[in-house]
Amino acid sequence: MDKKLIVVTGGAGFIGSHLCARLVADGHRVISLDNYFTGSRDNHVPGVEYREGHTKDIAKHISETPDLIYHLGEYARIAKSIDEPEVVWDLNVAGTFGVAQFWRAKRCKLVYAGSSTKFEARDKSPYAWAKAANSELVAGYGAWYDLSYSIVYFYNVYGPGERGGVDNYGTIIETFRQNYLAGKAHEVRGDGSQTRAFTHVEDTVDGIVLAGEKGGKDEYAICAPEVYSILDVAHMFGGDISFLPPTKTTRSSGAMDSANLQALGWQPRHTLAAYIEEAKKK
Repeated sequence: MDKKLIVVTGGAGFIGSHLCARLVADGHRVISLDNYFTGSRDNHVPGVEYREGHTKDIAKHISETPDLIYHLGEYARIAKSIDEPEVVWDLNVAGTFGVAQFWRAKRCKLVYAGSSTKFEARDKSPYAWAKAANSELVAGYGAWYDLSYSIVYFYNVYGPGERGGVDNYGTIIETFRQNYLAGKAHEVRGDGSQTRAFTHVEDTVDGIVLAGEKGGKDEYAICAPEVYSILDVAHMFGGDISFLPPTKTTRSSGAMDSANLQALGWQPRHTLAAYIEEAKKK
């Protein structure tokens, strides 16, 4: 495999740090650009060049011409976005426009981390709207300026290094894990029947890398086939459950077809049930 210069926005985040580790292990030179809004220096990976800054200023922070950009560095919480649309606009609209302009100038390949909310909940939150619009922007730039790109969609990614229930930016699996270990009740919105497909971070990174290496101008769902309700997940951990009223963003989603990614060689290697059993021991 040829050594490439790869930029990862959001490289100090949960998924981004796992991606950086994989790319360094594969022998690439990796530059991370992160504003540390939810990213952490605790996630730094040896061998990665870390630069702190906003994605709208990417051209000021990165003068090099990369072979590939993985754009993961966006605001990534649905319910919380209702309360702070101005933050979503700054990080996801202004920020991604900056990345698109950088991509246009450098004429490399871009892999954009879209959101599966585009398919079921586009109009339910500022986050979902912005992510859907950005997927269309990336496809537009690809067509207008003859640029190479792939768009990947994540499905409730879980695994080592997740952010827990801090400041409403945590993920369900890690929040429930921390609840279980602390003997706290799991808070479930509505009756808990809303469903999700959960995909392990290592499987997600496998999909991201495949899209970067082999993906065409297409959309790729990186999605495990199993679907669980939130109540199922709470029961899998065990412990008390506290039911709260549903919010405007409470919804169900299913597993998406990953056939075109599987055609590139992707197969999930992890299951949520096995991860939870191991996580309960820690």
